[in-house]
Amino acid sequence: MTKQINGLKNDFKLCPMCGSKEIENHGNRKWICPDCGFDLYCNVATAVGVVIRDRYNNVLFEVRAKNPRKGFIALPGGFVDFGESAEEAVIRECREEIGAEVSEVKYLCSAPNIYEYKNIEYKTCDIFFTTELPPQFETIDDFIKSLKAEESEVESFVSYKVETFEDVEKIPLAFESSKYTLKQLVGKKCN
Repeated sequence: MTKQINGLKNDFKLCPMCGSKEIENHGNRKWICPDCGFDLYCNVATAVGVVIRDRYNNVLFEVRAKNPRKGFIALPGGFVDFGESAEEAVIRECREEIGAEVSEVKYLCSAPNIYEYKNIEYKTCDIFFTTELPPQFETIDDFIKSLKAEESEVESFVSYKVETFEDVEKIPLAFESSKYTLKQLVGKKCN
């Protein structure tokens, strides 16, 4: 297990460049090696998610097929790749994870998150969007029947009605940023 330093779970014991044991953590923002001059900044990673819902306020969710939080519920999404915008990332993630083409996404909100994977803690800024249910589908459950899960990422699909803060609290969500986002959606009464 890695040592926790002032809220930062990740830490180096040796400089990744020269192997020195003198590497220092500076303010949980960067590591500096006084022996070789190596600097590493701990920047926030960008991830995206999308809320797809029907006119009955049923929202599409994935059951996660892998850790972190395997078996918990998540909104479709993932990390932004190099050279792509957040909007491009959410469209790509929909294509890859759920097998659906979405063309237009609208910004909803953003929230900080922690994504722990293989004992490394990634601090993220999760950017959430909404998109319309494709017009050929009446309900999210109809839409689910057309989806193709990326098996390495998605175990299955489920829908939950999201109309109140209490509805949000009942969903076994994988990430706090998703809970925040759904509460924002409920609070704004977006339709």
